[in-house]
Amino acid sequence: MALAFTSSTAIHEQPKVTQLGKFQLLDQAKIPSKSLNFSGRRCGVKPLYAEPKRNESIVPSAATIVAPEVTEKVVEAADYEKLAKDLENASPLEIIDNALEKFGDDIAIAFSGAEDVALIEYAHLTGRPFRVFSLDTGRLNPETYQLFEAVEKHYGIHIEYMFPDAVEVQALVRSKGLFSFYEDGHQECCRVRKVRPLRRALKGLHSWITGQRKDQSPGTRSEVPVVQVDPSFEGLDGGSGSLVKWNPVANVEGKDIWNFLRAMNVPVNSLHSKGYVSIGCEPCTRPVLPGQHEREGRWWWEDVKAKECGLHKGNIKDESVNGNGNSTVQANGSANVADIFDTKDIVTLSRPGVENLLKLENRREPWLVVLYAPWCRFCQAMEGSYVELAEKLGGSGVKVGKFRADGEEKTFAQQELQLGSFPTILFFPKHSSQPIKYPSEKRDVDSLLSFVNALR
Repeated sequence: MALAFTSSTAIHEQPKVTQLGKFQLLDQAKIPSKSLNFSGRRCGVKPLYAEPKRNESIVPSAATIVAPEVTEKVVEAADYEKLAKDLENASPLEIIDNALEKFGDDIAIAFSGAEDVALIEYAHLTGRPFRVFSLDTGRLNPETYQLFEAVEKHYGIHIEYMFPDAVEVQALVRSKGLFSFYEDGHQECCRVRKVRPLRRALKGLHSWITGQRKDQSPGTRSEVPVVQVDPSFEGLDGGSGSLVKWNPVANVEGKDIWNFLRAMNVPVNSLHSKGYVSIGCEPCTRPVLPGQHEREGRWWWEDVKAKECGLHKGNIKDESVNGNGNSTVQANGSANVADIFDTKDIVTLSRPGVENLLKLENRREPWLVVLYAPWCRFCQAMEGSYVELAEKLGGSGVKVGKFRADGEEKTFAQQELQLGSFPTILFFPKHSSQPIKYPSEKRDVDSLLSFVNALR
């Protein structure tokens, strides 16, 4: 999808509900834009419309912009775990109000064009300024684009869109065709069209708001908290813990979301009236039959237990069980979770392979190697960046590898490979046996690429 961000251009008063039990479809004549005055409580957040220049933190170059000095300490994960417990029984309106108050212009609502309109309505009801972004993959249904415009007019906002990199899309389509995902899975296409644009967008924020619900996806979202430190993406300051993720409707059931949308008489995607419940890209979305779960209409040719495109990959847990539904644990103490950094561009190194690298003083090519544990959330968080880096370095003469350094290999990695914590990234120069350790906590593509370019 393309990512879009929008800002509320005026503070609106609470809309009047004229028709309960009905909602506006996109084919209605004209959706009125509400221009309202608000004279309620003071807000410490500077309204977006007061800025003389549009905030461009969401444009594709966001990841290369030097971040301003941070004056506030990044809040620890434990603080947000406590906040999640405190807000467990709070209403979505209270949760969103809390989020907007804390982060102001540095937070944005992720809008996919389906039930996420509820998030915008709640934000509107707080009376605070807010931003909205959306990913435009270039493959959305026409009805979804129509909804985007209807929502903009209804709330008097501008959605800020993020688009995939044209060169990457072109390379994917030319090499594998328009519908390769039906044969080899949706992850590659989603990574190019959704995950990477999202990563660029989030690098311009400190926090984001999503429409995840616990009842939404079998096997992946049943434990979603109302607020968390994002396990998969980095924010403006870079590094783990630099992005906060809010899920205000995590504890709300789908039927209650729809009761709210009808009561507030807001625009919704007209595809919902045709049997579509969960709506994504046109080739990967279809209506569901009565009795089917809503997520069965997405990527229906794949495993129903893991219906995630990568935007919320941190939700996916290991399905290995030992008879009681709990993840198994190996004798060496490491959780038996699915492997990561799994791509043809990254070489999986064995213990002998790494030992051989350590012995060589004149290599044919330099190597970049990550020491990792697949259960480590910091390793999981940098997976997208490392995979993208490996693709960028393809054909450059630099080999990219991975070495699983937990369990029985941990002592060896600590003694011979400078392992202090996971992940540890090493560069093996062409004419030296001594590897160079990457010193930074910033693991985005640009930072890692700068490290490699400075040494190769």
